[in-house]
Amino acid sequence: QVQLVESGGGSVQAGGSLRLSCAATGTIFGGTIMGWYRQAPGKQRDLVATMTSSGSTTYADSFKGRFTISRDNAKKTVYLQMNSLRPEDTAVYYCRLNEPFRGREWWGQGTQVTVSS
Repeated sequence: QVQLVESGGGSVQAGGSLRLSCAATGTIFGGTIMGWYRQAPGKQRDLVATMTSSGSTTYADSFKGRFTISRDNAKKTVYLQMNSLRPEDTAVYYCRLNEPFRGREWWGQGTQVTVSS
């Protein structure tokens, strides 16, 4: 059984930085896509960034230049470095692991990020 364990959320002032981590436990196979999504109160869950096991990245336009996704395949971990944080970045951030060739996906429990002005 695969589980995703997120860490690194918290409270920060505007302009600050946070680094989120998401570690997968259990057996996963090649060709995976790991990524981050976020959901603000009363809003839908939106893509932040994803990264394939081969290193290709996708970012939602509003995060390019401020957020950086990376991953360590050996550790089955994906990271999200968030810089120049804004109050509107306040949300619950979710990690997702997708095995597209097997049609499987998992979500983390979410980690709260709060940015104060």
